[in-house]
Order: sequence, then structure tokens, then C-alpha cells
Amino acid sequence: MAKVTPRTLSGFMELLPRQQLQFERMKDTLRDTYASYGFTPLDTPVIESAEVLLAKGGGETEKQIYRFTKGESDLALRFDLTVPLAKYVAAHYAELSFPFRRFQIGKVYRGERAQRGRFREFYQADIDVIGDGKLDITNEAEIPAIIYDTFTRLGVRRFQIRVNNRKLLNGFYAMNGMSEKAGEIMRTVDKLDKIGAEKVRQLLIDEVKMLPCKAENVMDFMAIRGTNAEVLASLERYRGMDATFDEGLEELNAVVKYLAAFGVSEENFAVDLTIARGLDYYTGTVYETIMLDHPEIGSVCSGGRYDNLAEYYTDRQLPGVGISIGLTRFFYVLSEQGLLAEESVGASCDALVLPMTEDLSAAIAAAAALRREGLRVQLYTEKKKFKAKMNYADKIGVPYVVFLGEDEIAEGVLSVKDMRSGEQRKLSVSETAALIRADMSARASAALIRE
Repeated sequence: MAKVTPRTLSGFMELLPRQQLQFERMKDTLRDTYASYGFTPLDTPVIESAEVLLAKGGGETEKQIYRFTKGESDLALRFDLTVPLAKYVAAHYAELSFPFRRFQIGKVYRGERAQRGRFREFYQADIDVIGDGKLDITNEAEIPAIIYDTFTRLGVRRFQIRVNNRKLLNGFYAMNGMSEKAGEIMRTVDKLDKIGAEKVRQLLIDEVKMLPCKAENVMDFMAIRGTNAEVLASLERYRGMDATFDEGLEELNAVVKYLAAFGVSEENFAVDLTIARGLDYYTGTVYETIMLDHPEIGSVCSGGRYDNLAEYYTDRQLPGVGISIGLTRFFYVLSEQGLLAEESVGASCDALVLPMTEDLSAAIAAAAALRREGLRVQLYTEKKKFKAKMNYADKIGVPYVVFLGEDEIAEGVLSVKDMRSGEQRKLSVSETAALIRADMSARASAALIRE
């Protein structure tokens, strides 16, 4: 029979064990942070009815989804975690308590062209707060505060959460008679960082067909810069010209105030009037997060406020606010840039027990005793030479090797070798467990991401 060449499909990521351990630690950090704010974990099906996933309509989404039939069922793989959340809340409304706070870390699928840093199968890490009829503005400050906490725990220091409000933008366009061209304007302004202000201004005139004075108004508005207090003060000159603008300004002031109360350093968040996100989806506060030393990565975490999460599944008004990290892409870029700290790489176990006798009973008992002490322990029983056993320990990166020979059995101790320092000593089971637990705790506090 002809052999099939093993290969991974383009746009799908497979990691070697040590990288996988780093990725799992990143997910664990996110789970722990989200849970500390009272969010409950959720896991929705990867496969949904195509009718459910495409309730909002076709367009680019329909072109990109993986869709198939099984019998008479029209099915598709989920392309994000928000649409399944909307279905879930609508279906279980009577059983949920509101505000409903959930986090989900799961794979999603998009059949787009695979390219560097973009995948067809990838993990998203989402948090959302869903209200019943209303949702307090404080939630719109808490969400980026959670992201601040998450990135800090991962070891990132130089990042910035950029905050804006869609009502500000919509009000500004309305007061200048530009509402009909709002989408085109924002898609053009989105190119500011790439091509500069002068070229954007010219595009507004040439392609969006704006009068030069109108284009100048847009550029002046987007150019408002300074500290958060200075930007908010500059926006006050537009107050009273449009009710929607005034509402957005009030909300932005509240978010900035509460972000400071949540303990978010001002160097890590900034009011940025160029941030718009999805023009149809978001209705209030919007966010994008960048790594200051690597702007070429683009936004690594984004989201915002939406007024009606489940409008395609229920008549109930279910406003929400959420944020999403494209975890696979984030991890890929960090790895490619050499920003994952080697010292953060763990192993699949804390200790490897190497029996040095024919009878394995004592080694089996020792491994079981160490597990009862809370350690992750692997028992190596292959009939290999000592050098091969130690090579295996090196390759899997285990921090401690425990030897158990006739002398140790007779003395009732274990020989414990620290693979990093090379130091070896004889200890009791409880002493061994205490030593390794203390070391594992110290290693776990090491930052995952190198500045």
C-alpha cells in the first residue's frame, strides 16, 4: 500500500510539545483572569445550523464559512464566538441570570486565503457581558480593565488600549452633513497609520467625493491628540451641536473616569478618535489594543458595545459589551518575534521517576506518593540504558529527575536531581514534594512574554 505523505493543511497550526505547553499556559492565564472577575466559562458547539450562523445575511461571511450537508441538514463550522453566544442567550434566556457574564476560548473557522499570521482554524478568546433591556456604562470600562489585567499577567508592559465611542463619530458626521458617507469616510481614515494624513485627506476628496472643506473638518477632528483629559476637553467645543454626539461624549467621559478607578494606568489606555471597529455592529464604546514596540502586528485585542446581541433570534432587547483576542495569531506573532520567554516553558510533568531496579514496585509507589503530594509525575519504565533515559529527561525538559535504586529503597529516601543546576540530594517523599512545589511555584510566576 502506498504511503500517504503526512502534512498539515495550509492555514492550520500544529505546535511541538514545548510550544503547546506555552500556548496552554497562555490560555490558562486568560481563564484565571476572566474567572477572577466573575465570568463563567461557556463552550458552544463547533458545528451549527447554517441558518443560525447566517441569520444576519450572506456577504463575506457566507463566502468564508465552511458549509456542508449531512443527510438533509445544512450545517456550518462557527466563524466566530459571538453569533453562537447570541443564539445561546436567546435559547436559554429564561434560565440565565442577567447581566450574563461569560468567557469562551475556542476554535473558529474561516475559509479565507491563508497567509502569514492569518489562519483558517484559530482560537479566539472572548469575554462578554449581556444585559436584559439595559446595561450600565460601567461595564464598558470594566471590559478593557480586564484586558489590562490579562496583558499584565502575561508579562506585557508596553501596550495601549485605544478607546473611542461610535456615538461621537455618528454625531460628528451628522452635524457636518456626512452621515450617508460615514462608512466610506471611516474606511479611508483607517489608513492614516499606513499612508499618512495628507494622502488620506486627498482620498477623501478624490474617492469619497467630499468637498475640501468637509475633508479638512474630518482631518481636524481625527487629529485631536494629547492626554486623555486634553482630548476630552477639546471635544467639549462640539457639545450642543448634536444629541448623539453629546451622549457619546458623556459615555466616553464615564469610561475614562472608571478605567482610572479600575487601576488602569493612563500610559496603557488612550482616547483615539480614529478607532471605529465594525461600522454596523458596534453602537457605543469601541476598543483596539496594540503592542507599542510592535505596531506592525496591528490590533491584538478588539471589541466594543452593541445594542442588540440577539436581534436575529428574539425580540428581546439584549445589549452587550465584549472584547476578543485572536489568540492563535497573537501567539504566532509573539513566537515569530522571539517574544516568548524561554524560562516560561514548562514540561508535561514536574518530576520523572527513573527506577534503577528490576522490581518496579517501589518506583510505582514513590510516583503515586508524589502525585498525592500534588505533583505531576511521570514514571519511566522503558528498558533503556541510563544515558538514553537521561537524554529523554533532557528532551522533555523535565525540571527534576528522581532516582530509586537499592540503596534509596533501603534508606527510605529518594535521590532527587535538579536538571537545571545539576545538584542531587537524598530526600524523603514529603521533602521532595516540598522542594519541587516551591520551585514550580517560582517558575509559574515567570512572565510568559519577554519585553
